[in-house]
Amino acid sequence: MTRSLLFYLRMQTARMKQKPRPSCLTLKLREVASMYFTGVAIFLVILVVALQGTDPRESGFLYRVSLDPQGLLELSWNISYPLQEVYFQILVKELKYGILFGMSDRGGFQNADLAVLWSDGRQSYFADAWSDQDERLHMDPQQNYRLISAHQTAEGLSLLFKRAFSTCDPKDYLIEDGTVHLIYGILEKPVPSLQAISVSALLWKGLQRVQLLKPIIRIPPLPGDLKTMEIRAVDVEIPSQETTYWCFIQELPEDFPKHHIIMYEPVITEGNEAIVHHMEVFQCAANFNTFPHYNGPCDSKMKPERLNYCRHVLAAWAMGAQAFYYPEDAGLAFGGPGSSKFMRLEIHYHNPLELKGRHDSSGIRLYYTASLRPYNAGIMELGLVYTPVMAIPPGETHFHLTGYCTDKCTQLALPPSGIHIFASQLHTHLTGRSVETVLSREGREEEIVNMDKHYSPHFQEIRMLKKIVTVFPGDVLRTTCMYNTEDRTKATVGGFGIMEEMCVNYIHYYPQTELELCKSAIDLGYLHRYFNLVNRFNDEDVCTCPETSVTEQFASVPWNSFNRDVLKSLYDFAPISMHCNKSSAVLFPGEWERQPVPKITEILPEPESSCEPNLVRPPVSPTLVKLNKVPLK
Repeated sequence: MTRSLLFYLRMQTARMKQKPRPSCLTLKLREVASMYFTGVAIFLVILVVALQGTDPRESGFLYRVSLDPQGLLELSWNISYPLQEVYFQILVKELKYGILFGMSDRGGFQNADLAVLWSDGRQSYFADAWSDQDERLHMDPQQNYRLISAHQTAEGLSLLFKRAFSTCDPKDYLIEDGTVHLIYGILEKPVPSLQAISVSALLWKGLQRVQLLKPIIRIPPLPGDLKTMEIRAVDVEIPSQETTYWCFIQELPEDFPKHHIIMYEPVITEGNEAIVHHMEVFQCAANFNTFPHYNGPCDSKMKPERLNYCRHVLAAWAMGAQAFYYPEDAGLAFGGPGSSKFMRLEIHYHNPLELKGRHDSSGIRLYYTASLRPYNAGIMELGLVYTPVMAIPPGETHFHLTGYCTDKCTQLALPPSGIHIFASQLHTHLTGRSVETVLSREGREEEIVNMDKHYSPHFQEIRMLKKIVTVFPGDVLRTTCMYNTEDRTKATVGGFGIMEEMCVNYIHYYPQTELELCKSAIDLGYLHRYFNLVNRFNDEDVCTCPETSVTEQFASVPWNSFNRDVLKSLYDFAPISMHCNKSSAVLFPGEWERQPVPKITEILPEPESSCEPNLVRPPVSPTLVKLNKVPLK
């Protein structure tokens, strides 16, 4: 597009030079026309740069994902950080009478921020809208979804529109780092107005989770001896149920020497792009010589127990993610002495329509090299120890638990020049709703390592950080998770089971150190004091017998407001038990029990808002959409 415009301008200039000298008036008109075309060209160049491509339909959109399981709605998007805007393109392959597209906190249609295209049977309209608690739609007086174009293509209807990250509109979703829950719906009948749309009557609707605000990553040069290896499931017949986790064991070649993984990317079976939700590759524990070659559901009773020892993450991908690149100076080591040759691929199939007969051989392609880079990359676990002493009462909407990597541990285990975190994978089980890790130095919060305010346990990927975070000896890394247990009647304790909970941040960093696990939990003795206190202040007995497990004691607690508040305070202030572990699971030398909670004397300031006071705005009308005179089906 840009080259064509510049060529046109050069040709115009050449022609002007070849012609006889025009009159003064003609010259001024031509100067004005030339300035006009130059301005248009400059504007388009700026737009192209903002869209990070040359053709917004084909090459201008870096990210793409199917919104619905059948692939009828395809979303492409791009980001302009200078303009603080997201450009959306939706390809509707079989349009009927309109679509709804938008964002909400957890993926529901209540209190959602929506862009809506609809037809009354004669004309089509586009508008920015919002939904209330009862899923009723309302026209937004502040139209922040801006339609750029709408036209029919050979593939279907293409809608191109944009929206600012922050609009200062209380009815709009704030687009920020982390997971975004996208929602969609297809209108199958004409409607007289926006307000007449009934969300509950939509036959085709759903949600898709993506990371909208991708970091802009410079792709490092790749070596000439680059090799690839595909870790792929073998002809899986996808079960006709909404959620399936599939496990597959693959083995490295015999005597496979040490290599560095320097990038990886997904390999998705054609036609299953909307069903393969996310995938992970784990390396198995090196202390086992063999692992069964299993290919089946991860929750099957037939799954060998030894597969539970394949937990060292090598790669992770989720819908919307692109290829993952390691920094130029580092690679993830695999193969060679002391490294297991067995790997476990785990695929999450999301099949809400319960489609039958779909076969899949998806997986992840590793790119590796024998030309080792200067540094081995490492993976370190931050957060909470997997223990039932950290628990969430039932019926909670926002319950926080925090795990620490203390200054004492980092002082002992990190090199003087520090480590450099370049990626992060946040992890909880089913009740997790937000996760964040904050770096503190000498009691002052310095920066956020990674944060996801809309975290979903159903969407986990290794995410590149927007900037590398350096951690020095003596720094503190605090990881906090927020949970929702409204639908549970018993306390949710920490542990490995899916109905138990975790709070973990797997940070990817270099250079690799001996420190592999830096986590904490409340001191067990103080928890016993809590149970004794609860027993004294409640009529119902809470068994604090030595033979009774912590899980059983939590199950017997009557969860009134007093018991909840005391537990919250206990987790905030009681001494902690630190796990400052080497990769051999051996603690670094030192005293790690009953350690004080690191003190934070200065927190990071909240981002300043540039929003003006909300003014009452007059009603607005929707945008009339002309679809190349092609009527909606």
